[in-house]
Amino acid sequence: MCAEQPETDAGAFTLRAPWGLEGLKGADTIIVPGTARPTVPPTPAVRDALRAAAQDGTRIASICSGTFPLAATGLLNGLRATTHWIAAELLAGSYPDIEVDPDVLYVDNGQVLTSAGAAAGLDLCLHMIRKDYGSAVAADAAWLSVMPLEREGGQAQFIVHDYAPTPRGSTLEPLLAWLQDNLGTELTLADIAAHAGVSTRTLIRRFREQTGTTPLQWLHRARLRQAQHLLESTQHTVERIGAQVDFGSLTAFRARFKKSTGVSPHSYRRAFSDRGRPGR
Repeated sequence: MCAEQPETDAGAFTLRAPWGLEGLKGADTIIVPGTARPTVPPTPAVRDALRAAAQDGTRIASICSGTFPLAATGLLNGLRATTHWIAAELLAGSYPDIEVDPDVLYVDNGQVLTSAGAAAGLDLCLHMIRKDYGSAVAADAAWLSVMPLEREGGQAQFIVHDYAPTPRGSTLEPLLAWLQDNLGTELTLADIAAHAGVSTRTLIRRFREQTGTTPLQWLHRARLRQAQHLLESTQHTVERIGAQVDFGSLTAFRARFKKSTGVSPHSYRRAFSDRGRPGR
């Protein structure tokens, strides 16, 4: 563990680093940990040490929000990268030269690698072990860590697909409540506008102003979230759930669900159903 100072305030505890930044010299791999303050850039000394290590050919990987200090060095400019999904939009806005992919567990650019949340950092570490020592060693490491060598899908499956909240007293509140009650009904833009008593043009404008999205996009996300809830909390068949949220045919439901979450409805249920959780 290397740091600019011998001790680092980590909030609930203090970290003591046995080595200073000079310990980065000659390292084969440097891992940049997550930070509770991603908008605070690293000090010039830390930034320069990481740049110097990269120039020497050292592999540098980041875990979770550790992508932010790594991005501040400029080493990710022009590259694809990821971070925890909840901070992906902030990363993209702060560093427009980086192609941010919020759906994957990790991104390997060769010398520079990034991962999503903390658990995805373990996926990235196993990936590096496999590259360095082969699949057999990586499989043993995964077995000792009580985790799969590879996880299906990406972090999209962990994203809560809630729609944007609307201010209390919003003119859209009654309409949104009606849409929520009719997720299983086939609705067109014209149907929604007719129920609201406005033109489709006015409806789209009000949705943009108050929710930041379109009526049909809002409806799609609400249906997806309801499907996730039903898969988690009921034993209804996938076909029945698809019909309950009006995703059309079973084939269409599976395809649209996997496109949004990165996994199939059956895989999502295995991972998140109440019956599969500890203590249930």
